Amino acid sequence: MHTRPRILVIEDDFVSQQIIAQCLEKHGFRVSCATDGESGLAQLSHDSIDAVITDYMMPRLDGIGLLKKMKEKPIAVPLIMMTAHGSIPNAVHAIQLGAADYLTKPVNPDELIVILQQVLQEREWRSEIEPWRDEAGGEAHFSNIIYKSRAMQQVCQLVADLAAMDSTVLIQGETGTGKEMIAKAIHSHSRRKDGPLIGFNCAALSENLIESELFGHEKGAFTGAIKTRIGRFEQADGGTLFLDEVGDMPPATQAKLLRVLQEKEFERVGSNATIKVDVRIITATNKDLHQVVRDEKFREDLFYRLNVVLIQVPPLRERLEDLPPLALYFLQEYVNRCNKEINDVEDGAIQLFLAQPWPGNVRELQNVIERCVVLEKEHVLRKRTVASCLQLGFPQNKTAVFQLGNSYHEVKDELLDRFDRDYIITFLKKYDGNITKAAKAAGLGYRNFYEKMKKHGINKWEFKHKSV
Repeated sequence: MHTRPRILVIEDDFVSQQIIAQCLEKHGFRVSCATDGESGLAQLSHDSIDAVITDYMMPRLDGIGLLKKMKEKPIAVPLIMMTAHGSIPNAVHAIQLGAADYLTKPVNPDELIVILQQVLQEREWRSEIEPWRDEAGGEAHFSNIIYKSRAMQQVCQLVADLAAMDSTVLIQGETGTGKEMIAKAIHSHSRRKDGPLIGFNCAALSENLIESELFGHEKGAFTGAIKTRIGRFEQADGGTLFLDEVGDMPPATQAKLLRVLQEKEFERVGSNATIKVDVRIITATNKDLHQVVRDEKFREDLFYRLNVVLIQVPPLRERLEDLPPLALYFLQEYVNRCNKEINDVEDGAIQLFLAQPWPGNVRELQNVIERCVVLEKEHVLRKRTVASCLQLGFPQNKTAVFQLGNSYHEVKDELLDRFDRDYIITFLKKYDGNITKAAKAAGLGYRNFYEKMKKHGINKWEFKHKSV
């Protein structure tokens, strides 16, 4: 498993291609290159690629043609389109066909890195729950959501009822429960299913950048606005806009969002021209918005506009019937991805999963299953391997280690290891995976900090601007 994202740059102009490649390598990315869409598509079919940066105009197969081919196969890799300066219609077309974002040429290196980091961040959010596959065992299957519990049956029934309407929907649930998956299901069953589904995380950026991302901006609107940029509302015209972590939206942006909901129109930052859009809004939060309103951190009038219909997604610990089919799905997924031969699960392994509180919900389950597959050396997933992988996570019951019958020194060493790992993770989270800043804040040297990361198998990319 690699530790650095691999980016495919498709550009027929060799000089431009190398400038982009060198910029990416300078910022720690691995880079592959291709000179046209067909050779790029061949690499995508055989190599592990995390994101694509491609020119719009190319010989043999252009950027739009590549995008369509990727959807047909399908190849689920985010694509950033580079277009000629000022060709906004081409950019809109690309995004509505599924491009993750766009850049205008000549490419600004700083903008390239910011957009690429955002695209990779969104890919991590979207992998919160991978597309489900129907498995044997009696569970139901609805719009790629796999479930067995009565609680999720009710959620999926509500999703089916809402899909035919255009009502604004608020999805509440703890981190990792699959709120974005619910939003996708609503969109895919609605009359807007052939339109774009555009997502945005409201907790990811500063107030000024959020407004620019949502509403777009004109060239010269603020320092660094070197060209006109279309926002997420324009990108989502005719489709659905999914606003994740809406409870973290700044107050000024809340007021502008309220106006869009009421009037169906807005202005780009730095412009007086009114733009009308036809967009359905779906929002999600891991907070209790009622309480946030009472704390006067969220507008009450906006809350009622968003909370036309509420979907409460239950945490995994309250629907443990869903855990076995989910665990089996993720097991098969990572067995295939890691090219392992694990064809059975030892008695008692699933019971260990069922005994956990799962504060991180389905996302945590997914991560633990991946860890199990990577570490398992036999053809059966053993209870012993599961127990070890569960202990590598954050212990919910600090006395649990004392129940394992270990000696004093074993318990002491284990607790010290857990402290070491948790301490390093805490600082990496605080500084978004920046090892230099994290080590300095922790009072450790860079090499010492890095060696501790290696010892505990900690990957800095897991902490790059992830949502909470």
